Amino acid sequence: VQLVESGGGLVQAGGSLRLSCAGSGSTFSINDMGWYRQAPGKLRELVAVITIDGGTTSYRDSVKGRFTISRDNAKKTMYLQMNSLKPEDTAVYYCNAVPYSGEYWGQGTQVTVSS
Repeated sequence: VQLVESGGGLVQAGGSLRLSCAGSGSTFSINDMGWYRQAPGKLRELVAVITIDGGTTSYRDSVKGRFTISRDNAKKTMYLQMNSLKPEDTAVYYCNAVPYSGEYWGQGTQVTVSS
């Protein structure tokens, strides 16, 4: 499985971005998937999770009510809608299975939120 993230950028606090994760291979459709992020000097953390059928989602407390994860298995694509962005959301964002697989990590997409 190859996962390619896109959609990051520079945005002011309070702004929005929509990230996309394009997958290849059949494995995309048979795994719970998630968005992870890693800020400079910090460990990579799981931000949001979506089940195989998209029916259940979960979020870390710091993004609840602001971020929305979704997926389209037919297109092998997953999304992360990020609203009301804060400077502390600045990080490189990655998509991967949940639990993650080391071989699935892509290059990530940089999100920078200015204050």
